[in-house]
Amino acid sequence: MITHADHLPAAALSASADSSTHSGVSWAAIFAGAAGAAALSMILVVLGFGLGLSAVSPWENKGMSATGIGVSTILWLAFTQIVASGLGGYLAGRLRVKWASMHGDEVYFRDTAHGFLAWAVATLVTAMLILGSVSSVVGGTVQAGAGVASGAVSAVGGAAGASASNSDADPFGYFVDTLFRDNRPVAVSDDAAHGVVTRIFARTVANGGQLAAEDRSYLAQMVSQRTSLTQAQAEQRVDQVYGQARQSVEDAKLAAQNAADTAKKVAAATALWTFVSLLCGAFFASFAATFGGRRRDAVTWHERDRHLATPTASVR
Repeated sequence: MITHADHLPAAALSASADSSTHSGVSWAAIFAGAAGAAALSMILVVLGFGLGLSAVSPWENKGMSATGIGVSTILWLAFTQIVASGLGGYLAGRLRVKWASMHGDEVYFRDTAHGFLAWAVATLVTAMLILGSVSSVVGGTVQAGAGVASGAVSAVGGAAGASASNSDADPFGYFVDTLFRDNRPVAVSDDAAHGVVTRIFARTVANGGQLAAEDRSYLAQMVSQRTSLTQAQAEQRVDQVYGQARQSVEDAKLAAQNAADTAKKVAAATALWTFVSLLCGAFFASFAATFGGRRRDAVTWHERDRHLATPTASVR
């Protein structure tokens, strides 16, 4: 019985047998390309950090702006991925084993796969370093924003700063002060008076921000005892100072919300552009591998080779 294989030429049978017994993946070339890509990526990342630090200034309105730093970081990350992945893919394609008597489409696919695998290995190697650095930057931004917002809220007007600590340490302080209130001009120390005012302000802000009439009258009495103001003038001062303290609390809350929103936007933009950069790296690694493979398979004829390959003419 004659099979289809009997009609194939010897070279095709040899190539078919070779392809069926040997793997189409040249791991040595892949790891070589991945090593080159990872090393170049680290060099470019370190260079980018150096350039970024040289562009930052601790002085206000000096150096590059935050927007400029963000844009330059994204561009440098994309440039690093393209150059490093392109080098790794080219090395993987150029150093792989030559596939003789193989169809051009199959060679193209294998070269593309080699470039992609080299990029994948290099990405896994550098993930802990590059993505870890990005996560540290984003996490530091979030913590800094939260810290600034927390500090702003806790330091508002001198009154909000003691509100949380006083409420936690002595939740009944306001009611104890109310128990010993006296309409007579009793002299108390400044520290005691400041503590009473702080507790009244803290409780009022926590309960909605509307100063009760009895608290307002009592605060005006304390102010009048220590100043030359009348009761009416003292009440006006109480309203003015409390309004400033309440506005400071609102400003601190707004600053906290803006800081959290900015941190969220920075984290989202960093993740999205990192994703785009990695896709660019995968594409250029695969493309460079096909170019390196074609260079690997190309045959360059020199003059000496042509002379040796040309048969000598017979002399008649």
